[in-house]
Amino acid sequence: MKKYTLPVVLFLFSAQILSAQNTTIGNKGKETTGGLHKVMIIPFEPKLYNSEIDYLVNKETKLTGKEIKFKFRDGINEQLFKAFKNTKYGVVDLMEDTVKYKKDMIGIYSHLNYEYVKVPDQEHYKPPQKDKSEKQVEKGQIKVETNNDVRFMNAKINNAKLVPMLYGKYKTDVFVFINQLDIKAAMSSTEFAGAGNEYRKIVLHYTVYTYDAKEINSGIAEQEFPADLNDPNKIITKYFSKVAETINARVVKALMPAK
Repeated sequence: MKKYTLPVVLFLFSAQILSAQNTTIGNKGKETTGGLHKVMIIPFEPKLYNSEIDYLVNKETKLTGKEIKFKFRDGINEQLFKAFKNTKYGVVDLMEDTVKYKKDMIGIYSHLNYEYVKVPDQEHYKPPQKDKSEKQVEKGQIKVETNNDVRFMNAKINNAKLVPMLYGKYKTDVFVFINQLDIKAAMSSTEFAGAGNEYRKIVLHYTVYTYDAKEINSGIAEQEFPADLNDPNKIITKYFSKVAETINARVVKALMPAK
């Protein structure tokens, strides 16, 4: 069998993608085809879930902490699926069947490194870089400079073969990694007057790669919601959907041909 080096493999994948993007593949559930691109949505690892409202959600719904986490984990993928589908992209949602995709998810997570880096400017997007720690010696002591810039959890692929392999298996050329979900509580706001001028905030950390392992967008997508809302289904349907629309719009913009 003829062997190819990685650059040649990537070239062959890029050639195949042009002919494969409009091919219809028989499948079911939340795995769809068609359109100019096909997106894979990778859910956040369960350990990267931070919520300040689970106690109140449990009190109102009687859902356990594990059930709440799974519902929100599945819910953000569900809303992203809908957003990308409305854009006429094909979609593979790895939360659609956690048994079927378990092996792939474990493999994907094993090839990721996470970095806490500055949130990029979406108007002039450039992939964020990990800061070099600047140290100064002051009075014989090492002084580390503090940085108050807003940061997010970014996903870095440590195996260049990962996304070409996934493309070869699923024909997905865009990969949306959901890195972390934060749900924050008890902040002052004027938007939700009916909630005592308080609101909660959804903060979703994500990274988007193309089939050639190029990072085309990343950052956080935020959305406020009322401080008295504890129904996960309503939070997902009304507010996770807005987060998904934000990410979808950024991905569409990133995939536009350069002028």
